[in-house]
Amino acid sequence: MDVNEYRKRGKEMVDYIADYLENIRSRRVFPNVQPGYMRDLVPDSAPQDGEGWEDIFSDVERVIMPGVTHWQSPYMHAYFPALNSFPSLLGDMLADAINCLGFTWASSPACTELETIVMDWLGKMIGLPSEFLHSSSGVGGGVIQTTASEATFVSLLAARTEALRRVRQIRPDLDDAEINSRLVGYCSDQAHSSVEKAGLIGLVKLRLVASDEKLSIGGAAFRTALEADVADGLIPFYLCATLGTTGACAFDRLKELGPICAEENIWMHIDAAYAGAAFICPEYRSFMQGVEYANSFAFNPSKWLMVHFDCTAMWVKNSRALHRTFCVDPLYLRHEKSGDAIDYMHWQIPLSRRFRALKLWFVLRNYGVKGLQKHIRHGVALAKQFEELLRSDPDFELPAERILGMVVFRLKGENERTENLLKQLNRSGLVHMVPANLQGRYVIRYTVTSPVTTLDDIRRDFNIIRAFSKVLLAEFKKLHRPYDKALEANNLVVANGIVDEEKKPFGVSLLLANSPLSPKFVNGSYAAIFGNSEIAKEFARQLNRQLNLHHMQGRRRPFRKQGEKMGKNRQYSLDSRIQSICDTIEGYLPDLDEINSEYNDGSPEGQELEEGADPAAPSGIGNVGMGGMSGRGRSKSVCMAVFEPNDPEDQDAYQQFAKHIMLRYRSPSLSDRGQNNNGPQTEEAEEQEVEEKPHPLLVQSTGTATTFSVPAIQLPAGAENHGGH
Repeated sequence: MDVNEYRKRGKEMVDYIADYLENIRSRRVFPNVQPGYMRDLVPDSAPQDGEGWEDIFSDVERVIMPGVTHWQSPYMHAYFPALNSFPSLLGDMLADAINCLGFTWASSPACTELETIVMDWLGKMIGLPSEFLHSSSGVGGGVIQTTASEATFVSLLAARTEALRRVRQIRPDLDDAEINSRLVGYCSDQAHSSVEKAGLIGLVKLRLVASDEKLSIGGAAFRTALEADVADGLIPFYLCATLGTTGACAFDRLKELGPICAEENIWMHIDAAYAGAAFICPEYRSFMQGVEYANSFAFNPSKWLMVHFDCTAMWVKNSRALHRTFCVDPLYLRHEKSGDAIDYMHWQIPLSRRFRALKLWFVLRNYGVKGLQKHIRHGVALAKQFEELLRSDPDFELPAERILGMVVFRLKGENERTENLLKQLNRSGLVHMVPANLQGRYVIRYTVTSPVTTLDDIRRDFNIIRAFSKVLLAEFKKLHRPYDKALEANNLVVANGIVDEEKKPFGVSLLLANSPLSPKFVNGSYAAIFGNSEIAKEFARQLNRQLNLHHMQGRRRPFRKQGEKMGKNRQYSLDSRIQSICDTIEGYLPDLDEINSEYNDGSPEGQELEEGADPAAPSGIGNVGMGGMSGRGRSKSVCMAVFEPNDPEDQDAYQQFAKHIMLRYRSPSLSDRGQNNNGPQTEEAEEQEVEEKPHPLLVQSTGTATTFSVPAIQLPAGAENHGGH
């Protein structure tokens, strides 16, 4: 590609990006692909000869887009925002063309100079004390890191350096290894998992401080943890306080924590990855009270300020602590201005760094402070509207206060209900959300992300969530309640096909969340059930004897051959293990490719009604009319489910909708086809079978977990003598 072709292709790419972002609502937000989907779409080796740009670019839609989760979609509510904007994209376009590596001032003076300026701008915008600014007379200042996780790690390493230095002065007889073994850091049990990872890599102990009913920590709980550790001979050295936790956007109380840290010589780092952007609005700065006690502060403009990833703003009061931690001084990195100018390589873990300040500069100038404040307030207002919609439905509860642009909610009742709701919503591809664990309660996180989100988008999402919940609750009421009461009387629960004496608050899907409660802190070993296929097969045989599953030998999906799919010496994900176990035990699980066989990657092409669909059918059963989306395959059955469940006129439509959904998603093993192998029955026959002849063993498949619910009146003889089997 020469410069003339680059001019042409560059303009085409700008048009493609603009069209993609403008029409992103037409795409399925969560991809319908399986791990390894791309292997069959591209060659095994790189081409020997160069290919034409037309061929390369045509593969974007064919290969890439089917597997993309569309983070800029207004239907993307998982995690926290990861926004972009046109001035940000243009800034990185220029930065990529310049492609300087700004590790020292001399390596590219403009890269360093602009970063110090925009970091002061941003610090003033959120109301940081002057000690954190380059323009102050002190030794503080700001730096752009890649992620908030890296900023946390950098602050922990700097705190460790300062602690080692301080203790050595008091106890010169102790070497660094002995001191390091006694260091202990602290964070809330609601803190981000990156704090745990920083402690693991930094080889220091990390203590979780229990959060209160508002999911935050204050001085009393922190003081109690400190005193216990000091009594055990440990050395407290670091606290990561969170402003805007991952699970519920809760705020630790800096005014209580800060004085303790100052008194005990503890480095206080503030992780405000998401919420920090909101502090450009004065009305939210009350959550920053006590920030003057902090040693470091970080938030992500790449989340909510429309500066695309990566861009994390970090400030420190004392940059010398960073120098003492990261300073290396080889001859080839020295320059004549060393000591007179900032060399950012001493403020970070890697050596090289991108010209990130350029895109931040473009965004701050193009939007201005008022424009960015308007954007933040708009997102908060939409979240409030979604909160009010949830409060209007008695089936939902909100276990945590909504403060900014994130709402956490759950179905009332046991965790299993909410977990199954989230799984079905994500499978549909209509919205995408992730869960969190709030003190043992399984919740769904809904974050307003896209800057183009409208109130109509919020209402659409709520209608979809409500429609799925009504069907789910109806099925739970029909399938679970009689047998669950008998189990609860004996403190038993059926999970993953076996009866356990200990109730599990939630299943495997929580591992998909950006949750602080990782297996490091929560014993997740119960989920790793089997290590090899032979044990799983033996378990299936034993289960068959106990539950008399011979009638389920109808249409099955063949178990994966271990020699073909799984090598002997390989490590496998938890999801793949659970999937194999479920395949073996149940014999058939709903295939997502089959469920959405007519649902393409979301591009406008090919969006036609499913064969046989009634154009005049009620919304939610036939056509899809929400958000300008056309009916696409089986997913159309949930796009426009906006019935009023309490309206008598809508009850029949709801019943049709419930039957339609459950027939789509249930396992074929629910029917008696195992006794008749003459091929699949018609959908009408299946409906009649479900209505008139319920199967003795009802199996609800949830993808990574399978729950067996047996009506009490149809328990196999002697089942009560086998622990509920």
